[in-house]
Amino acid sequence: MIMSLVFGADYYPEHWPEERWPKDAELMSRAGFNTVRLAEFAWSKIEPREDEYDFEWLDKAIGLLGGKGIRTILGTPTAAPPPWIVKAHPDVLRLDGYGRRAAEGTRKNYCPNNPHYIEHSKRIVEKMALHYRDNRSVIGWQIDNEFGCHASELCYCEDCVKAFREWLKRKHQSLEKLNKACGLIFWGQEYGSWDEICPPRPPFSMQSPSLNLEWRRFSSDSWVRYQQTQVDIIRKHAPHQLVTHNFMGLYKELDYFKLAEPLDLVSFDYYPMWSRDANLAASAMAHDVMRSLKKKPYWTMELQSGAVRTERAPIPRPGAIRLWTIQSVARGADGTIYFRWRSCRFGCEEYWHGILDHDGVPRRRYSEVKKVSEELRKIAPHVAGTSVEAEVAIALDYDNIWAMDLEVDYADKNYYGINSWQPTLDCYTALYSRNIPADFVNPSTENMGKYKAVFAPSMMLLNDRVERNLKAYVKKGGVLVATPRTGAKDWNNIIVNEPLPGRLADLFGITIEEYTGLPGDRKVEIKTVKAELGREGRHACKNWAEKLLPGEATAAARYQIGLYSGKPAVTMNRFGNGTAIYIGTFADPAFYSALADWLTKKHKIETVLPYAAGLEATERSGSDGHIVFALNFDEDALEIACDGKIYQDLLTGKKAAGTLKIEGLDLRILKVLD
Repeated sequence: MIMSLVFGADYYPEHWPEERWPKDAELMSRAGFNTVRLAEFAWSKIEPREDEYDFEWLDKAIGLLGGKGIRTILGTPTAAPPPWIVKAHPDVLRLDGYGRRAAEGTRKNYCPNNPHYIEHSKRIVEKMALHYRDNRSVIGWQIDNEFGCHASELCYCEDCVKAFREWLKRKHQSLEKLNKACGLIFWGQEYGSWDEICPPRPPFSMQSPSLNLEWRRFSSDSWVRYQQTQVDIIRKHAPHQLVTHNFMGLYKELDYFKLAEPLDLVSFDYYPMWSRDANLAASAMAHDVMRSLKKKPYWTMELQSGAVRTERAPIPRPGAIRLWTIQSVARGADGTIYFRWRSCRFGCEEYWHGILDHDGVPRRRYSEVKKVSEELRKIAPHVAGTSVEAEVAIALDYDNIWAMDLEVDYADKNYYGINSWQPTLDCYTALYSRNIPADFVNPSTENMGKYKAVFAPSMMLLNDRVERNLKAYVKKGGVLVATPRTGAKDWNNIIVNEPLPGRLADLFGITIEEYTGLPGDRKVEIKTVKAELGREGRHACKNWAEKLLPGEATAAARYQIGLYSGKPAVTMNRFGNGTAIYIGTFADPAFYSALADWLTKKHKIETVLPYAAGLEATERSGSDGHIVFALNFDEDALEIACDGKIYQDLLTGKKAAGTLKIEGLDLRILKVLD
């Protein structure tokens, strides 16, 4: 089947006898596959000994699949060095903060700054690019695999130490500037020579927060640079083939905006049942972050198709794989590739199940994937050229995520008692539950003027660019929503020496007089002001409370109990033509839902479909109209009002009006009729 949507699986022919390959190709063809990913862990098979190459087996596999109309994405195999490299150059193995080398015989164990590994990487990528640049079945490349996975983002080897010193020298230019920027006078840690500088090591709570942040920035840049060496080679020899990398959704240790920049498209690996306590909003948020990195359609390069290797991992329920696939398309994916085609009988992923079980026999999961293929064929003409359009955005800055992670106490726990994604997830969940689409924007580089509202969750670090962008956005009529600690630090991760929220005090029209942590189960209660937020309501808040002193701002909620009883907890301020809202505590979900309701009514923000428990509704729009995806993740059927709209079901051809009924673990794909 050839269609506009990429559809297939990650396939490892090297794991199976060659006589099995034709059967796999035939089964894939029957399932409607048009694309596979190959070879991302096959370095030892392609180059079994230094400078000796064997492409014959891979050529056969690509040719066999191509004969069935199945195209290939090739993975550059640098995520797993072959044993001969490690034997010849033991220093390629990453060194952790305790001086321990990464283990041999595994993946993601190498250093991105090691010159030996860089040279070997460049050579294998060039050999593969030259060999496959004219192969019509090869449409593109995945660079390496999941940069940063298995806690591989930090390396403390001598190559990294030297590179870190050079990185600091280029950025700060002089030791005097570095010492001042990082506040190294504390505990007498000012440097007198570049050679004295060593990366911060655990426990990070006893190291300079500023130098810690610089170390995270350098480490992220190291992986961006390592990726770029491979991108440059493919661009040189095979510029007509696309280039991607498989990101990891809400992984936060690398700057994904920078990593995405040189790629043709973003792809990512999605395992919604990684945990038995899967969070539907967090799963959806991962998709929206991936789409937002380049503001264009993305691919799901690995989509869970069976039980994964976690404690007593459950198998996907009937209908779940279908829901996850259509969810990807609904949130902006133009490609879905399942991990994996067949469950492997050996290796550390033998319990990482695929579409087929270990015996290679097609069963329920195969039939479900085949059904999805048939449905995608029906909707592909309608989805082609469409995208997700959002009226609301959430500011995402990885420097701020790292800075919050570095806000640790002496037990190495987050100072605020929260996951660093939590402020973002609080905002996102309210939008998600109301079926309001959201983009994620980089506040340092992106113009936010197209959005009616922007959330800036706990944006602690500020520089000139972020300050200008936020203020310009509100001045021109936008609504900005901020949460605790916004504006508390400069870009060097040093607390500002003016009243909080620092450089944004005029924007929010407040001064933060005092703040307190709320340890353990301690909570405060706030009550919203009807005149400001449209209704009164009491909400429990935890972890943190800030006492707000309004200047130009008005109170939108007040503390009801606790140290700050009667004082403003949430404020609103007119700034230019817009409104800046400051939330001084970590409020409960009901508060954010009330805020989302106020935003939709006050600022005419459209919801895709009305709220219903278990419902996830998204929309893709294009020149030919709007396609609505309504997914029911609940076991029970639900009914929702059509709000006067008339739809045509693209799977059945029937029209729907009045109400929509969706069975449990089922979905509807609807074209909006004029």
